[in-house]
Amino acid sequence: MKKNFRKMSKKAKDFSAHVYKILSKEPNKDFNYKQIAAIIEVNDTQSRNEIIKELLVLKKAGKIEETERGKFRIISKAEYYEGTVDMTTRKSGYFVCKELEDDVYIPFINLNHALDGDKVKCYIYNRRSSRKPEAEVLEILERAKTEFVGVIDIQKNFAFVTTTNAKMYTDIFIPKNEIFEAQHGDVVLVSMVDWPKKADSPFGKVIKVLGKPGEHDTEIHAILAEYGLPYDFPIEVEAYANQIDTSITEEEIAKRKDMRKVLTFTIDPKDAKDFDDALSFQVLPNGNYEIGVHIADVSHYLQEGTILDDEAYDRATSVYLVDRVVPMLPEVLSNFACSLRPNEEKYTFSAIFQLNEKAEVIDSWFGRTVIYSDQRFAYEEAQEIIESKSDIIPAHISLTGKEYHAPKPIVEATLKMDDLAKILRRKRMNAGAISFDKVEVKFNLNENAEPVGVYFKQSKDANHLIEEFMLLANRKVAEFIGKQKKTFVYRIHDEPNEDKLFGLQNVISKFGYNLNLKSKQDISTSLNKLLEDVQGKKEQNMVDTLTIRCMSKAAYSTHNIGHYGLAFDYYSHFTSPIRRYPDVMAHRLLQFYLDGGKSVSEELYEEKCMHSSDREGLAAKAERDSIKYMQVKYMQDHKDQEFLGVVSGVTEWGIYVEIIENKCEGMVRIREIKDDYYTFDDKQYALVGEVSKNLIQLGDEVWVKVKNADLVKKQLDFHFVRENK
Repeated sequence: MKKNFRKMSKKAKDFSAHVYKILSKEPNKDFNYKQIAAIIEVNDTQSRNEIIKELLVLKKAGKIEETERGKFRIISKAEYYEGTVDMTTRKSGYFVCKELEDDVYIPFINLNHALDGDKVKCYIYNRRSSRKPEAEVLEILERAKTEFVGVIDIQKNFAFVTTTNAKMYTDIFIPKNEIFEAQHGDVVLVSMVDWPKKADSPFGKVIKVLGKPGEHDTEIHAILAEYGLPYDFPIEVEAYANQIDTSITEEEIAKRKDMRKVLTFTIDPKDAKDFDDALSFQVLPNGNYEIGVHIADVSHYLQEGTILDDEAYDRATSVYLVDRVVPMLPEVLSNFACSLRPNEEKYTFSAIFQLNEKAEVIDSWFGRTVIYSDQRFAYEEAQEIIESKSDIIPAHISLTGKEYHAPKPIVEATLKMDDLAKILRRKRMNAGAISFDKVEVKFNLNENAEPVGVYFKQSKDANHLIEEFMLLANRKVAEFIGKQKKTFVYRIHDEPNEDKLFGLQNVISKFGYNLNLKSKQDISTSLNKLLEDVQGKKEQNMVDTLTIRCMSKAAYSTHNIGHYGLAFDYYSHFTSPIRRYPDVMAHRLLQFYLDGGKSVSEELYEEKCMHSSDREGLAAKAERDSIKYMQVKYMQDHKDQEFLGVVSGVTEWGIYVEIIENKCEGMVRIREIKDDYYTFDDKQYALVGEVSKNLIQLGDEVWVKVKNADLVKKQLDFHFVRENK
């Protein structure tokens, strides 16, 4: 048997921990030594005497009181807190609580079956040996998750599932009758149903077989299942969506502002299937410019209280994996009815602005519209117009595969909107916005969704054009509601973490960069200078990543604190309701308030905001995992090739190396570096050779080869070839 999971030693127990924990769990109840002995399941005289002795020790220490002869109750103090568990990869964790200044260490013995992310009640105490506080989990209030993905190991009378999550410190015991249809070695989704006090492992059951390890669909479905994300729609939801009337009617058009005769077009990625935003442009008689930001009117079709809306709310976001999109809405809506496709009339929700030559907003209008998209552009096509700076555009092969000349009105509109967008962007930067144009890793996939090449995507003027007008719409909608002091869904972003900024300073100083941390404006200015200075340098991706990690996480909330990264006092998400549920909520609330509605329940919408933020976080993790998976899969076919990389991380067990040409990152174990015996120096954040005193530190260039590419764990291990000196 793999492990004796059920039996627990009957040797002498730590009565101090047990007695205190029992009283802590029920602070309003009195206990005598017999009751405690029964709970601990001991009945020998020695153990009972130990319990009595411990009760007297705790009483003397002022931690419990004797309410009547022989009966004791805990004295409630502020040592009890509620928070979450943040596991490390070494079977220990940290207790995270808003009421505490710092996270508190939880040794493995004090976890008491708590897992990563669980909401728990903890007792905080000081260790006598080091005076550092430690936490003990007294009660698990809420499990963060009860479903896990792993590989099943089937024995004669039972099975174990070993998960690939490094923070999951235990495997899951599966009784023989709960194996479902799984075969030995399958990747499965299991549900944790119980964890008996005396068991080393939780008990579970297989609820879905995902396939064989290493197979493409198995691993992609495993990524989604790991984060509780679906990869198909329930039949009844698809059926409901398919029966929705998606026709454009004169009756509905009459209720809307008719924008069908105004020049309108979309600019999206060339492989996009849903187009949820379009821009319209016209020159007004007074010489100003009317620019309409038209967003798919998803809320027209997505009615509250329906199974379709329930499904969309539960998903909260579309998930963008390397080889596929898992949409928030069924295809009949996301790719057809709500997609602003060219040469089709569509219902939209619009923010229409009058701007002057200085890109100042002279007037705004918000409401429901109907549009007709005259043209669909890919970013590359719009970029060609911008770079030519001419009314005469060279012919090129369009998305349809034909030679194409952009119509003059669209060319003129694109060039003018580009000018205005550049002014808007410059104003944001001057106000303290952070310019994140991080390189995105993209893959060229063959017909079997296998990676055959890697390329990098960077934002250009065409991307910035769309971005600035979407930001304008998001900002002005939020400002319109916010100034009325009515409940709304904001996209908020707090100031960066000061400790992390100091940590970033320590790292970038090794490359000759510096931050000015004196004031909010100084921080923004120096961060932008840093991001500009590293452009094209070998350390760019690492510095970009570390800088992003310094930032607070953006989230949805009804409590507006502004958006630090964009330097906006008011900001919401209004422009992508096909793929984000908070945008749907923003549309509904905006229309409700335009119709004269009173402020809605803040508490109700805050709960919805928290749900949306949580789902967004899970989707982001799945997207990162899919990139890691593709990187590992790509590197499997390059095991004999030497790669030049940059040291992107240094730890006591080795170095992380990011390959320059494809941004794939892997680890070189410290024992793999053969030219000396290396140890980790945490002050220099480097490995130091014992004999040569040679330093291997962040930013150093080294040559590596692939040692192992583990698709299941999504990990790369490298051989160390040599330093690039």
